[in-house]
Amino acid sequence: MILIDGKSLSLQEIRRVATEGEKISLSREATDKIHQSREWVEDIINRGKPVYGINTGFGIFADRQISSHETRLLNRNMILSHSVGTGDPLPSEVVRAAILIRANTLAKGFSGVRPLLVETLLEMLNRGIHPVIPSQGSLGSSGDLAPLSHLALVLSTDEEDLDELSGFAQYRGKQMSGKEAMNKAGIPRIILEAKEGIALNNGATFSAAIAALACCDAENLLSVAEISLSMSLEALLGISSAFDPRIHESRQHPGQIAVAERILELTRGSTLLDSTNKIQDAYSLRCSPQVQGPVQEILTFASGVINREINAATDNPLLFDEGEAISGGNFHGEPVGLVMDYLGIALTEIAGIAERRVFRLTDGRLNENLPSMLVDQHQDAGLNSGMMMPQYTAASLVLENRSLATPDSTNSLPTSAAQEDHNANSMTAARHTRQIINNTAHVLAIELYTAARALDIRIREIPHTKLGIGTNAAFQCIRASVPYQAGDALWGPEIDTVKRLIITREITSAVNKADKNQ
Repeated sequence: MILIDGKSLSLQEIRRVATEGEKISLSREATDKIHQSREWVEDIINRGKPVYGINTGFGIFADRQISSHETRLLNRNMILSHSVGTGDPLPSEVVRAAILIRANTLAKGFSGVRPLLVETLLEMLNRGIHPVIPSQGSLGSSGDLAPLSHLALVLSTDEEDLDELSGFAQYRGKQMSGKEAMNKAGIPRIILEAKEGIALNNGATFSAAIAALACCDAENLLSVAEISLSMSLEALLGISSAFDPRIHESRQHPGQIAVAERILELTRGSTLLDSTNKIQDAYSLRCSPQVQGPVQEILTFASGVINREINAATDNPLLFDEGEAISGGNFHGEPVGLVMDYLGIALTEIAGIAERRVFRLTDGRLNENLPSMLVDQHQDAGLNSGMMMPQYTAASLVLENRSLATPDSTNSLPTSAAQEDHNANSMTAARHTRQIINNTAHVLAIELYTAARALDIRIREIPHTKLGIGTNAAFQCIRASVPYQAGDALWGPEIDTVKRLIITREITSAVNKADKNQ
């Protein structure tokens, strides 16, 4: 059980709730803060003073005061009119992450909502209600308005309570109206009161949700990239001196130092390394710490930004001591957009250098006398194509990544009659980085698959070969699911199996277990 308090939610907790269904509840401290902020909102309403987002219109209509008896209609209209997203629905894990982040934001006690609203969000998570959220239509400022409004459609209602105005949700594997899903789960839908509509849909919450999961996935991919590099290094009879700690300490970059150290750990005990008279390796091997190391540092930076964002108050206005309502711009998704662009660029380099190693493994002029395209025997070349086409796929994904990595946060168009004249485009940046992550996982699967085949051939040709402790664990993990096939075969499903081993963290777990046993 994860207890949310508005200030200590972690990226890994988000991943567990989003992908493993871990339960959550609201802390007593957070409940008290929410009660206090709600009292401030009620006081503002009673005084009749115009305060943006509480008793005024929204955006360009901020100067229009709304009477107290129209408050419910104001909030209902906002959710209905803002639910205009388009595109394929977001995956359920993204939706779950967003619901959790939004609940955590409101739990900080700056938003003026009722505890009932936060508790409803948590009940939706705990009982498996997943609103259908279109993936496109958000500028990331004023937050992810359209996606969050689609979320609000499912949990909120009005006096008429019409099924056709309740959005859609997934419940127990079936899609149905939001009203039906909430009824089947036994969760009452609520009529939004003053401030609650804008508190629900203001903030770059879906951007942050995708970003949080991206950071978790990227951390796993960087560990896999060290393993795939190490396997390729052994298969290509590489030179270990390029990873000497003295070289990397002389440059002082911590990520570079860490990657070089990890490669030496993974390949410890290998009889394939340093077994030739070569002087140095190609850049894709020799300079891998200098390429993959900085990406680790970028991930650390991005994770820090996103960790702050998931524990931030991001709607507008915010309420402070004695009920002072201050209007600002914490909903602006620029921090998320910028770091997602940065992380997407960095991961594009991980895929790019991995593809270069796949190319070397398959080129008979560059792979240290292995058969061209890694056909089983030299004489099979021509009759069999070997690993020719997996390298094509890797190259295609790398090229796609390069297009996806074009920064999105630098793009802006004004909205709301130029009242909102600079937008973050954070949702697009996060979505593109998520696609880069998926592409990169596939490229790494191709490298692992190709390197494992190359190692099979090395082991056959060089008797008594010993692989490194870590690389052997990864090799055995792959071969337990995908046995070696001598001739051409349907490689695609087998590569997909290796990709699954990456995503489920089975390969990294096998390597970590081997490390602990030494």
